Amino acid sequence: QVQLVESGGGLVQPGGSLSLSCAASGRFFSINDMGWYRQAPGKQRELVASITSGGTTNYADTVKGRFSISRTNANNTVYLQMNSLKPEDTAVYYCNAELNRRLGYPYVGYWGQGTQVTVSS
Repeated sequence: QVQLVESGGGLVQPGGSLSLSCAASGRFFSINDMGWYRQAPGKQRELVASITSGGTTNYADTVKGRFSISRTNANNTVYLQMNSLKPEDTAVYYCNAELNRRLGYPYVGYWGQGTQVTVSS
């Protein structure tokens, strides 16, 4: 059974910083892309940032220059450092990872349980 376990998040004032992490565990062969998504009340889930197994990153325009995604392949963990947070960053943040069970098998996307980030004074 594959699990993505998130940690971090919470309440922070505007202009503050938070760090999220997500570790993949269970039985799998390899991890391809990893990423962070968020969903605010009444809105669709949107991509925040993603990172390939080789370290190539991609960011939503709304977070460029403020957020930074990284990963540690040795412990199957992806991180999201969020700086200069704004009230509009308030959302539930979800970790996503594409994993395959065996060599040559297709990659399948898995989701974390979500962690709340609230930016408010």
